[in-house]
Amino acid sequence: MIVLRWCVMLFLSTADRGRPKPKEVFFYGRRASARKNGIYYVVLTYKTYDGKRKTKWQSTGLPIKGNKRRAEAMMRELQGDFEPPVDPNGPPSKAMLFADYLVQWLEIAKSTVKLTTYASYKELSNSRIIPYFRNLGVTLGDLKAVHIQAFYQEQLERVKPNTVIHYHAVIHRALKYAVKTDLIDVNPADKVDRPKKNEFTGNFYSKDEMNALFDAVRGSKIEVAVMLTAFYGLRRSEVVGLKWAAVDFEQNTIEICHTVTTVRLDGKEVLVESNGTKTKSSKRTLPLVPVFRERLLALQEEQKENRKLCGRCYNKKYADYICVDAMGNLLKPDYLSNSFQIILQNYHLRRIRFHDLRHSCASLLLANGVPMKMIQEWLGHSDFSTTANIYSHLDYASKVSSAEAMLNGLGMGSNPENDT
Repeated sequence: MIVLRWCVMLFLSTADRGRPKPKEVFFYGRRASARKNGIYYVVLTYKTYDGKRKTKWQSTGLPIKGNKRRAEAMMRELQGDFEPPVDPNGPPSKAMLFADYLVQWLEIAKSTVKLTTYASYKELSNSRIIPYFRNLGVTLGDLKAVHIQAFYQEQLERVKPNTVIHYHAVIHRALKYAVKTDLIDVNPADKVDRPKKNEFTGNFYSKDEMNALFDAVRGSKIEVAVMLTAFYGLRRSEVVGLKWAAVDFEQNTIEICHTVTTVRLDGKEVLVESNGTKTKSSKRTLPLVPVFRERLLALQEEQKENRKLCGRCYNKKYADYICVDAMGNLLKPDYLSNSFQIILQNYHLRRIRFHDLRHSCASLLLANGVPMKMIQEWLGHSDFSTTANIYSHLDYASKVSSAEAMLNGLGMGSNPENDT
């Protein structure tokens, strides 16, 4: 392809809007080939925020013959609308790339959310959202719902809907801030159709499998953590975060009020200790049953003995925590999950996740006639619907009771299955 410069050269004055505008605009043509006629191009030459000279080519789609005036009109329109790239490190503006805006918004959001939430936002943004929109080259002001929808559709080809919903949460919140600070008028993410959340069915152990598991973990580093999690239906962050101060041996109670999680920030693992729980309802006080009272008292004595034996080598940083090893090191969340899988494999037990011990607890409670509302309080769910949505498929006993009530109400006799 041979490119020719046409004779039209226009020198345009700098706009008075405080940002660089194209100073010269050229029409370029393409020499007609045997198959195609030449077309006009608008070439905008401008200086960037750092003083570099750049050129942007834009095809008019107009054939050269007979379209000079239309091309000139299109050139004037493009010049008027053109926004040179702005400094990605400058103050947020609608002229900056959406990808650059996200980078700045993440730093703003850092002081307004929990560290775990910020780490999640940053991982989701850096892994997929920012690279996609940087490659797209769309500015904050030009971002449309179709751009966001196209991103979601592309991601759905490789991940589940729940992950895309997480992407949506980040994008929507970032754009909500842009509306709040008058950078844009409307939030384009409001016009996007989120994918339907994929249904989740928790895996769980039966009573016999639970007892087999307790035998398998006996004497291991994670014995107490596994038994507490399975019996009380704790989250992993809750069992790791249990402190001795939360156990009242006089009143025989155990309080769930502290959590420990790990996040990755800038490639490093960060341990997050929090005097709080996932939700307000997650903070709860549970009865300390005799079997666990005895086991925890014995563990307390073991840890005192270990401190004496190890002396200065003992890690006193986590002396307040229940789930530590013989050297006083905290049993971190990932260690629990990995060690749990090794034990299942070594003892040929059915593979489940560590979190599925929580589901196993709920299923056993349901099987033994505990009402769903009480299970909600035991697990620390924020509302009843959460518990019902996850475990209603297991609540067969209530369905049998409903069937019997209908039979009695209609005078149709008892359920044949109950006749002997």
